Amino acid sequence: MKKLALNFILAIVWVGLLGEKDFKVFVEGFIVGFVVIWLVRYSSTSLSYFEKIPKLIWFTLFMIKEIIVANFIITYDIITPKHHMSPAIIGIPLDCETDIEITLLANLITLTPGTLSLDVSKDRKILYIHAVYTLNKEELIREIKEKFEKPLLEILR
Repeated sequence: MKKLALNFILAIVWVGLLGEKDFKVFVEGFIVGFVVIWLVRYSSTSLSYFEKIPKLIWFTLFMIKEIIVANFIITYDIITPKHHMSPAIIGIPLDCETDIEITLLANLITLTPGTLSLDVSKDRKILYIHAVYTLNKEELIREIKEKFEKPLLEILR
């Protein structure tokens, strides 16, 4: 987290040096800051930051794609005469342990149309969700764990 904060500070300094308050200039500064931090790294433990940023970028792009695809599926189901929905409430066993991990996973699930996070069990081991399309509960659980939870934990841990 310290390196991410330093990267943001370097990006802000970049914007200040160029004198242009533009998001594109900030992104350029973030990239330049990333390269600078990478070049001056001084221990092997600092490498995890450089592994996490690309994973974060890919995960963000993946989430955008998932949201767009889910919107098309929901829209198609709404505009066609026959509904293909098979709603269910499902308990997803969690590998997430901290509040931030559980909260982010629940929010990612809720952001994707067709799914909604409902509650977490008292022992914080199960996340209950409502899914609009549930043909196979085990497959849906596997999909959420593989597509959402696993990459999220790789980024956060």
